[in-house]
Amino acid sequence: MSSSSAAPGQSPIAEAAPLSLCAREPHVPADRLVAEMVPPPRFDSVRFDTYIPDPNQPSQTEAVTVLGGFAAGLGGAHASGAGKRRWFQKKAAAPTGPRGVYLDGGYGVGKTHLLASLWHATPAAPEQKAFGTFVELTNLVGALGFQQTVRTLSGHRLLCIDEFELDDPGDTVLVSSLLGKLVEQGVALAATSNTLPGKLGEGRFAAADFLREIQGLSAHFKALRIDGEDYRHRGLPEAPAPYSEEQVTKAAYATEGASLDDFPHLLDHLARVHPSRYGALTDDLKAVCLTDVTPVPDQSTALRLVVLADRLYDREVPVLASGVPFDKLFGEDMLNGGYRKKYFRAISRLTALARDAKGLVES
Repeated sequence: MSSSSAAPGQSPIAEAAPLSLCAREPHVPADRLVAEMVPPPRFDSVRFDTYIPDPNQPSQTEAVTVLGGFAAGLGGAHASGAGKRRWFQKKAAAPTGPRGVYLDGGYGVGKTHLLASLWHATPAAPEQKAFGTFVELTNLVGALGFQQTVRTLSGHRLLCIDEFELDDPGDTVLVSSLLGKLVEQGVALAATSNTLPGKLGEGRFAAADFLREIQGLSAHFKALRIDGEDYRHRGLPEAPAPYSEEQVTKAAYATEGASLDDFPHLLDHLARVHPSRYGALTDDLKAVCLTDVTPVPDQSTALRLVVLADRLYDREVPVLASGVPFDKLFGEDMLNGGYRKKYFRAISRLTALARDAKGLVES
């Protein structure tokens, strides 16, 4: 696989050439999308007892208690009957009251940790539980079709949706319809977001019809507020300053399984790869090395970068970079706009990955 060359004026580096994200164009079959609906590697071993509540934030302790009880309550038979046999039986009555919990809070308070802990604690076989981001869920519908997605997920006891986002008005109707069908079939729901269900549309789109759809979604969930500061920065040093292009290039050549790409070229490449494939884009990477990091030029590019940052964070892939620091990626207009919480989350996660990458640079 081809790689980026050393910067002009540098001497050739003897180590093996690194990989390149820009040289990858993965194709992901639909069955892989379904099979991978489990907590990502970063959250594979988390449990309720590994979540450390902030003693100054009682809502965090309360969340652990409520979610533990919710998981225990899912231990009986499927609410609509046993397994797929219900397809040949009389349709069960829709469950009354909320069939899910909604974890609301700022970025970095441990919502994904708690959501993954709920998945692990629910007494059901892995194939009866699904875990994915909002983007991955909509991508699944795109790959399987709406009816097939309903059939695939309706046999599940629990569906966990991380980072519930309504970036596109069409997704509002799509997810509202999907969750409504799944609730009718007895599937329990759990979701995280940075905004309460009834507030998801604010600052993004104001059409009354779509806001009505969002309000309908909120009826499926009992909202559980989680207060606190971003744990990724709690008591930790500031993010390391960007390195020189020479340092990043040398580290990429010296690190087995690392990629090396020019940041502007990577942004161009992301526009040609569907976000549902960004996870596969990072398969088997041990580190991502980026040169010439510059502020993101527009919102569409910024939102694609947010998805890539999420996939890298999920997979614990350290990121080493030259150029501007990660807190300068998004302009003030973006950080003050309707998607600001996404951008702050991306900055938070990339900063954590930059800390992880410090060991790649020789002292």
